Order: sequence, then C-alpha cells, then structure tokens
Amino acid sequence: MTEAILLVGGQGTRLRPVTVNTPKPMVPAAGVPFLAHQIARAAAAGVDHIVMATCYLAEVFEPYFGDGSAFGVTLEYVVEDQPLGTGGAIRHAAEHLTCGADEPVLVFNGDILTGLDIRGLVDSHQQAGADVTLHLTRVDDPRAFGLVPTDADGRVTAFTEKPQTPEEIVTDQINAGCYVFKRSVIDTIPSGRPVSVERETFPALLASGARLHGKVEQGYWLDLGTPEAFIQASADLVRGIVDSPAVPGERGEALVLAGAQVAEGAKLADGTVVGAGARIGAGAVVQGSVVLDGAVVAEDAYVHESLVGAGATIGPRTALHGAVIGDGARVGADNELRAGARVWCEAELPDAALRFSSDR
Repeated sequence: MTEAILLVGGQGTRLRPVTVNTPKPMVPAAGVPFLAHQIARAAAAGVDHIVMATCYLAEVFEPYFGDGSAFGVTLEYVVEDQPLGTGGAIRHAAEHLTCGADEPVLVFNGDILTGLDIRGLVDSHQQAGADVTLHLTRVDDPRAFGLVPTDADGRVTAFTEKPQTPEEIVTDQINAGCYVFKRSVIDTIPSGRPVSVERETFPALLASGARLHGKVEQGYWLDLGTPEAFIQASADLVRGIVDSPAVPGERGEALVLAGAQVAEGAKLADGTVVGAGARIGAGAVVQGSVVLDGAVVAEDAYVHESLVGAGATIGPRTALHGAVIGDGARVGADNELRAGARVWCEAELPDAALRFSSDR
C-alpha cells in the first residue's frame, strides 16, 4: 500500500477570467478536471489512499471526486483554516494517514503535469534508504526555480532557491514538485503554522544529516503557472504526449465530448477539446485549444492555443491567438485577439471592435 498527499494550492486566480466562480483545479483539461488526471495517475501507480490538502472548501471537489472509489482510491479532504505553506499543509494532512513510521508517503502538487514514473520514484526512495526523495528534472534556464545539486550517488548536497547570480547556478537540476517522505519525517515538521518545505523543511533536514535523495527523470514536466501552460497541458493529454487514464476518449488530434456539434468543413487539430454541447461552425479552425461546454465558435473563426469559456460565443471570422475568453462572454465577428488577451466573464465585444494586426 502507498498513501499520498495531494497539495491543491491557491491557484484559482491563474485562469481568473474564465474561473470567477470555479477554482482552477476544476477547469477541464482534456475533458475532465485537471485533478482527475493527478488522482488517476497516482492510482495507476499503486496509490490507494489520497489525502487532498486544500485551501478551498471541500464542497468544491466532493461533488465530482466523492470518496475516490470511481478512481480506485480512498479519498479524504483536509481544508486549511489559514494558509500553511507546502510544509504546513503536508503536516496538517498527515493526521489522516494510516501507514507506519517507516513507510513511504507520496506527496505531489496539484498544479504540475508530469509523466513521472511514480512507482519508480517510490522504489528509488526505498532502495536508497532515504528519509526524503525528490523528483528532479533538468531545465535550460533554472533561474526561476529552486536548484537541487546531487552527488554521484544521488544524494542531495544543497538547496538554492531561485539563484540570482551566475555563480549560484551550480546545476540545471530543479525541484520538480513531487516527493516521497518517510512517514516519521513528516511528523518532524512543525504543526499549526506556515512552513515552506522548500525553504525550511528540506534545508533543515539536510543540515541535520538526514538522507535526502534526488531522482532525476528527464520526462514530460510542465508547471501550470499560466493559462498558456494549462492549455498546452490539455492538448498534450489529448494527443497522448503525456499519459493519463482519466482522458475520456482515444488519444488523437481532437477530443469531442458527448453532445458537441462540429459542422462539416470545420477543422480540429493539435489536441483540441470540444466540450459537451459546444458547437463549431463550418469553416472554423480550432488548433490546440480548449472549448468548454456550451460554447459556440462560429463559421470561419480561427482559434489557436486559446481557451473559450463555458457558454461563450466567438463570432464569425474572429481570430484568437493565445487568448482566454471568460464564461458566457460574447466576442463579435471580425475581431482579432492575440497572446495575452483576456475577456472577462459575460463581457461583450462588438463586431469589428478590436484587432492586433500590424498595418505593415
């Protein structure tokens, strides 16, 4: 048996124009709430008990996830009365664990999509006799991340949070946001106050002589810190670039959910999702995008790497490039919204009101 703690932080504002009434973890990615992919992947790796640690009310999640039985796990919810940070949230959630002191506990973040071999991470932790094992990945530019150098045996030697100078960039290995803790180590985290696992817990364990092991796995890894990343994650799940048992359909260029209508001559490509009851007009081109339930993309519209909220309407010949359109918004015909454009829920943009094209 392997138990796990799923950390669901305050990411609701990251897709704020489209999620005013629904926190981000419940926005569909590849047809289901993103957390469904996290839970399904953990279950496939042998996890059978998950404690979801969240700052949201449990009522946000329980109607969809219930007790977890549909995913083959037992799921419990722990809600923070005050923000506790990563370490504090782990300590708070651990009160619901049932495993012994020496057993492994998987801890993973709810806003990272990864192709990590979860079972392999747990096995590596046990083989190394580690107190904590960290999933590490390599990035081209590590300045925005915490650096984690390791020795030849994989033992962590230091932690450097977001290096500021070239001299501080001693490795391209970063903390990828998934850990395996020995159960007894979690009990050493202070309770009842905010604790950063990155800035406080891990450095303190290292200083005390605890064995921290780093497992470098250079597979798929994406931090969903921006709407663009979220849209990309959905497309990559649909195309099977990263695997998830929760995708409700075959992998391919598009996922069209029940009740959606796609007119003859429309083109769907690059991992597009068309939600239930949504309509795509004749001649429309939708590439690498998320069109949520009940939305309408009119004839000859062009939607590229964008998110169209539930019940929103995109008018004829309108072009979206990297835009986020809020639930129920109305974007009239012959508009052009490019990267970074955000249209608030229920907002209305008249026909031919906005363009970004250069006159040259």
